Amino acid sequence: MKITVVGTGYVGLVTGTCLAETGNDVFCIDIDENKVKTMQEGNVPIYEPHLDLLFERNIKAGRLKFSTSLDEGLEHGDIIFLALPTPEDEDGSADLSYVLGVAKDIGKKLKDYKVIVDKSTVPVGTADKVTEVISKETNVEFDVVSNPEFLREGFAVDDFLKPERIVVGSRSERATKLMQRLYKPFVRSGNPIIIMDERSAELTKYAANAFLATKITFMNEIANFCERVGADVDKVRVGMGTDSRIGKRFLFPGIGYGGSCFPKDVKALYKSGNDVNYKFHILDAVIKVNDVQKRVLIPRIDAFFKGDLSGKKIAIWGLAFKPETDDIREAPSLYMIDDLLARGASIQVFDPEAMPNVKQKYGDKINYATGMYDATKNADALVISTEWSIFRTPDFQKLKQNLSQLAIFDGRNLYDVEDMTKEGFYYSSIGRKESK
Repeated sequence: MKITVVGTGYVGLVTGTCLAETGNDVFCIDIDENKVKTMQEGNVPIYEPHLDLLFERNIKAGRLKFSTSLDEGLEHGDIIFLALPTPEDEDGSADLSYVLGVAKDIGKKLKDYKVIVDKSTVPVGTADKVTEVISKETNVEFDVVSNPEFLREGFAVDDFLKPERIVVGSRSERATKLMQRLYKPFVRSGNPIIIMDERSAELTKYAANAFLATKITFMNEIANFCERVGADVDKVRVGMGTDSRIGKRFLFPGIGYGGSCFPKDVKALYKSGNDVNYKFHILDAVIKVNDVQKRVLIPRIDAFFKGDLSGKKIAIWGLAFKPETDDIREAPSLYMIDDLLARGASIQVFDPEAMPNVKQKYGDKINYATGMYDATKNADALVISTEWSIFRTPDFQKLKQNLSQLAIFDGRNLYDVEDMTKEGFYYSSIGRKESK
């Protein structure tokens, strides 16, 4: 099939590449000329495991092409995916200016029937708005479909190629059949293509992300309570997770959720509720708790240094909001860096992928290490912000040699408390007793 993807951000590039991998002829459109040139030269502009292999293979096969021309994209594709940014606006709502702007351009240029697919995460009613905008510009027949993505950063390629489910929001039989044909190769194992109306599809994505964010936040609240009553959140988590009604996933406590989806989507759903005079009380609490949780280690660091961080060297392992990505959007590490700098500390950081993005934000305000142990040299404490695999089994003897004070503040509960006691570290984690 002939597919056009407008927007080559995280969702658009994964979508285009994976659709090409199943034999489709895919044209990706972006207004950024330098980015398009980079991709035409065979370079992937984002970090996502395994994407580079599929990207290179499909470019060589001629199934994956790139351009800045929307005219070329419309001429090429029978199905037009809109994978455009929907950033958080000042009031918490999703900014639809990119989506509706491209929709207007499509309306002006439309020559024959197309299926226009909202792949971006968009508020309920966006498909109707896109339809209205295009209809004002053309009399040519078209359909607008809502097809939300459920891609986890770090696992996006596998999620796209082997989806648990595919949601298609459409009341058009013609458009629905085209979408079913497109996605048939991805559900050979029997996972469902779920057909529903556009508004229900739009809400499904928001509801899923908001529920997962709520689950994370609930466990963070339980962890905070555990510290006050002497319980161990790891034991509580296991006891809860074996209940099939609850499940084991998203029960790990930490220093809050971040990234491009959960923070933005929870706030957007909350704002959508306000717009129709409905208050999501649970989401209100989720937002507030998560804001506090991102800084939960700071008072502990303050207390350890008796309220004086001036001149202290703090090492931070992990900058991305989660492992296997270079995405630092709403990452807890950034909140801690800001607070520590404000207290006069100097900071040495290491992350396997995210340091270039952090450097764009902070420049020379912090120091960038060449490796995880390099970051700890002469540091007064180590803070762990992201649970990259390489941090899980460190050489503690090397840490003892490097650290000026044997203090670790672990926001991801990577180590056993008793083991840290035996190693002689002051060890503070989430929802467990301190090792002194």
